[in-house]
Amino acid sequence: MIEKAPEFKLNKNQLDALIASQSHAIFDTINKIENEYLFWDKVKYLKAGNWKNEKIWFNIKYKRLLNARLFSIENISYTFNINNSLQKKLHYLDHNFGAGLQKEQLLSELDKQQYLNNALMEESIFSSMIEGATTTRVKAKDMLRKNKSPKNKSEQMILNNYETIQYISDHKTDDISVEKLYQIHRLVTKNTLEEKKVGVFRNNNEIHVMNEITGEIVHTPPDFKLLTRLMESFCDFFNNNPKDSFIHPIVKASILHFLIGYIHPFVDGNGRTARAIFYWYLLKEGYWLAEYLSISRVIMKTKVQYEKAYIYTEIDDMDVTYFIHYQLKVLTQAFEDLKKYVSKKKKEEDKLSIFYRESNINERQAQLLFWIKENENRHFSVKEIENIFSVTNQTARTDLESLVEKDILKKIYINKKTSNYWKGDHFDKKFS
Repeated sequence: MIEKAPEFKLNKNQLDALIASQSHAIFDTINKIENEYLFWDKVKYLKAGNWKNEKIWFNIKYKRLLNARLFSIENISYTFNINNSLQKKLHYLDHNFGAGLQKEQLLSELDKQQYLNNALMEESIFSSMIEGATTTRVKAKDMLRKNKSPKNKSEQMILNNYETIQYISDHKTDDISVEKLYQIHRLVTKNTLEEKKVGVFRNNNEIHVMNEITGEIVHTPPDFKLLTRLMESFCDFFNNNPKDSFIHPIVKASILHFLIGYIHPFVDGNGRTARAIFYWYLLKEGYWLAEYLSISRVIMKTKVQYEKAYIYTEIDDMDVTYFIHYQLKVLTQAFEDLKKYVSKKKKEEDKLSIFYRESNINERQAQLLFWIKENENRHFSVKEIENIFSVTNQTARTDLESLVEKDILKKIYINKKTSNYWKGDHFDKKFS
């Protein structure tokens, strides 16, 4: 657990003295604290002239409370404030995340499909790993590409997340309801949880969030008897954004994510459900680029910060700004990762030109030939080509068979119905 902050109490004389004694030294420290939205466990180590750390903290608390907005979901009240640092990050994300912009301005049709497929797989894999799934990205991607049946619980979790994200993509303009929350939970927990616990709210208070190392209780969710009303209020909050109490969509998506984790409505799968809801709300509000990001990969790399963002919020009077601040960092990093991925793909495109020397080679064929040139042990099935490029079985088969006819690929039968396509006898001669 994180050390609680000193209790915030200020009378008028103390407040006047606090304001009167401010200097440039304290301003610099306060700016640092607010830019990073630090909690007491970090503030207590900072220096600011001759100010004691407790005095610095009281100044920060006063400013935050003065600017805070208060909201509630049924009986859960929370505050947040959008300081200059968060406004700057929100502007950056608005500018780059495509709300109101068309995909065609950034990505070609082939690019869109490849990036989308990669993002779906990455998000599915890492969202499961956050919850304890143990496998490698290579094995997991191989399972998804080749449409293999999962062999264990970890692979089942990954497949479940993959299907959940596809479901959300298909329903991204829909409002949410309690029944849709049940459906999301059914999808993320399919074949990993007792049937009686799937797609229903928990029916007891035996669920606690624990420190896995010490066994200490970190969070006790609200009483299960309140769940129906809480989640109905949650759905109403998701579906409506009145002008007189408008919340920026990225801020609201972050709050929705937090609330699922805090309320913990299900016996298991709350984290995966929370990240799915975050993703859904961004897509619903027009942030189409979220579909191309692996948000969970960044969370996995910063899991301790993710957990602390929850704890800071709860122990600091339900100030959800800590969680919002963390989520904006995650989105920004995920966007930076996408830019690196796009840059890498653009460099690959330059290397594809060699394959277009062969007559009647399309973009999909050039791409898979590039992969084989990069790794001569790489092979493909019809189903894998279907999944990678989101084409029909017939299109995938035609792409592969036409390359076999040119002796660029060779067809190896696994059994009477299934075959794989490997590097052909004339491959090196044509593309050396």
